[in-house]
Amino acid sequence: MTAARPDDAAASSGDELVTTDATDSSPTLRERLADLDPAALGTRIARLWRRSLQLRVVTSTLALSLGVILTIAFMLQSQMAAQLLSTKLDAAVEQAGRLRLTVEAQIAATDEGTSEQSRLDQARGALGERGLASGGDSVHAGTFDPILIIPDQAGRGQVTSPSGAVVPPELQSLVQRGRIASQYVTIDFRGEPAKALIIGTPTDSSIPGLELYLVYPLIAEEQTLGIMRGIVATAGLAIIVLSAAIAWMVARQVVLPVRQAASIAQRFANGHLKERMVIRGEDDVARLAMAFNDMAQSLSDQISQLEEFGDLQKRFTSDVSHELRTPLTTVRMAADIISDSAEDLDAPAKRAVELLESELDRFESLLTDLLEVSRHDAGMAELSVSEMDVRKAVHDAAETVAHIAEAAGVEVELDLPDEPLMAEVDPRRVERVLRNLIANALDHSESKPVKVTLRASDAAVAVSVRDRGVGLKPGEEALVFNRFWRADPSRVRRSGGTGLGLAISLEDAKLHGGRLDCWGSPGEGSCFRLTIPRHHGGTLTSSPLPLTPEDEARQLSTGSPTPLEQAASTGDTQS
Repeated sequence: MTAARPDDAAASSGDELVTTDATDSSPTLRERLADLDPAALGTRIARLWRRSLQLRVVTSTLALSLGVILTIAFMLQSQMAAQLLSTKLDAAVEQAGRLRLTVEAQIAATDEGTSEQSRLDQARGALGERGLASGGDSVHAGTFDPILIIPDQAGRGQVTSPSGAVVPPELQSLVQRGRIASQYVTIDFRGEPAKALIIGTPTDSSIPGLELYLVYPLIAEEQTLGIMRGIVATAGLAIIVLSAAIAWMVARQVVLPVRQAASIAQRFANGHLKERMVIRGEDDVARLAMAFNDMAQSLSDQISQLEEFGDLQKRFTSDVSHELRTPLTTVRMAADIISDSAEDLDAPAKRAVELLESELDRFESLLTDLLEVSRHDAGMAELSVSEMDVRKAVHDAAETVAHIAEAAGVEVELDLPDEPLMAEVDPRRVERVLRNLIANALDHSESKPVKVTLRASDAAVAVSVRDRGVGLKPGEEALVFNRFWRADPSRVRRSGGTGLGLAISLEDAKLHGGRLDCWGSPGEGSCFRLTIPRHHGGTLTSSPLPLTPEDEARQLSTGSPTPLEQAASTGDTQS
């Protein structure tokens, strides 16, 4: 064993320090790529493809350019290869004719007493001496290797060339029929695989059936094609880059004004009515900008007129409501005086006094609702929050409309918790919302019981008012909170409502940061549900009560709010 040197220890310590730093460092690019979710990446790419016009234009241009370049390259390569092979074949045929004469002359000049193998070797030597095998004077056909074969002595008479090429049987069969034939093969030429042209021709010599084959490696032609492919690839790459740059510039000239128009339209929708597009030149984009600006100006003028009209209408409602207070008070005082002397009046006069008081009550209620609506429209409505037992608000609302329930012969069922249910709310507004909901249910109950249910969670309080009367037609759930809207205008309203109760109730619910939802079905009745945060300023995540019978069935089976209830409470659905 050898002792560790101080340098080694220092190096080891340094290595440990580097290892620790690498462990604590941020993930590498390869690790980040490995952590990527293919599905999420595909979704991002698809979203980018849908959202970017410039990306689609550039990508389409690149794809088309690539297709055109590949087509042209294939055609050029095919034509050039065919031309090279045709030229090679013509030169080889011409050279094979001359070499055949050389072989025949050499064999004829050799003593007939010499063996066939010697005569074949001398023939090949004659080819080598003249420099034909090395391509010395074969300017057109190129380098070749000769093969001499005597068919009836297979293998004995063949002179093997350095290329190690073997004559294909089908080619030899054509030559034996007295034809000059050629074939393209792949050979191992001087240690490397290469394509080659083999051309064979019969000879007329003293050696019966002697065949001459010339092997022409196509290395030069392959190199020429390779150079051509490189040139085409370089030119194609340059064309693709230029096409991408041109497409990017053209798309940018078109996309930038469109993006500017989209951005300005978004700001215009957000209330910036003075936004306009910049006009440059007199082309189609400039005309688009002019048309967009004209449209924006027209919309701005109309919106301003509507805002002025709305403000005028709100101011008129508020002013009329306030101005009618004084004559209403005077008429009320006169009606009270007449009512005090009603015992001295005859029956028709008494009835007239009763009708006067009833209509004065309705008129006063209408003025109160109009004033409340004007406060909400002006954004002046405020909450007077205090902690209270919500059960008391339910009891007070039910007692307020008890005379309506008694006159209609309808029972109001209260389903309330046994324990106090405390919440931070505005008692007056909550009691008014519940009063309006119960009175509305009594008007449409068809003499069937009305059920009021109160439930709470840690974050929310909910009260539902369920009747089993005429119900609502499809689509009317979104209309019941409109001002002065009635599902059936011919129906007699026992509560003497003004048509503003549900609209005010919706605004009161929103003022608490809550929701007022509605469900109804013809013949099955309707259900109104008020959901407000239990603590002032809280956020709703779910409702403790179901809204539809299907939600009620699911909640009974699971014991928890359904996704529909959560969506309705968080604002994913609209009443």
